[in-house]
Amino acid sequence: MDLKSLRREYKNGSLNESDIDKNPFHQFKIWFSQVLESQLLEPTAMVLATSDKNSNPSARVVLLKEFNETGFIFCTNYLSRKGNEIAENPRGALLFYWAELERQIRIEGVITKIDRRESKKYFNARPLESRVGAISSKQSSPLESRSVLESSYTELLNKYNSENSEPETPENWGGYILLPDYFEFWQGRESRLHDRITYSLKDSSWHIQRLYP
Repeated sequence: MDLKSLRREYKNGSLNESDIDKNPFHQFKIWFSQVLESQLLEPTAMVLATSDKNSNPSARVVLLKEFNETGFIFCTNYLSRKGNEIAENPRGALLFYWAELERQIRIEGVITKIDRRESKKYFNARPLESRVGAISSKQSSPLESRSVLESSYTELLNKYNSENSEPETPENWGGYILLPDYFEFWQGRESRLHDRITYSLKDSSWHIQRLYP
């Protein structure tokens, strides 16, 4: 398998300092709106990277639930590996990659839990099956077999359906928000001369800089 021969040129666009917004949240919104207009598969998918107190890294794909001029929100089980790592080391990173647009965005910052009322809002907005799935899963814990998980899920789903009741938001489930202090916008270009423009938060102001590709 000759992986080094798998190459393609990037020709979809460019990124210039004169064209970008001075506010990285606004620039993110511009690009994200274009992603939605392009109807890409899983537009909210992002890689979340965390590390524990010993700096052992881990990464996984999660879904963006909301973003505003404060940060980027995702939800998970607080007792999962990522939840435990965030508790030990709150610094984390996000990566959005949209291959069809030849773009990626890196975001770094500090992760904190969102307000409990907001977490309940996100949980209750999910379909019943997804809520039951979250309750059934002891995320990141060892599982004897898939049948154990499926049996627990079916039992709980039948319970809520028969009682015509709504599940409560689990105490170990909720939202986090990453509060950025660094953004990097990357646009693929020909000959690997990619555009990389960063925003770094210094003294409450965003400083913009271009990097070598």
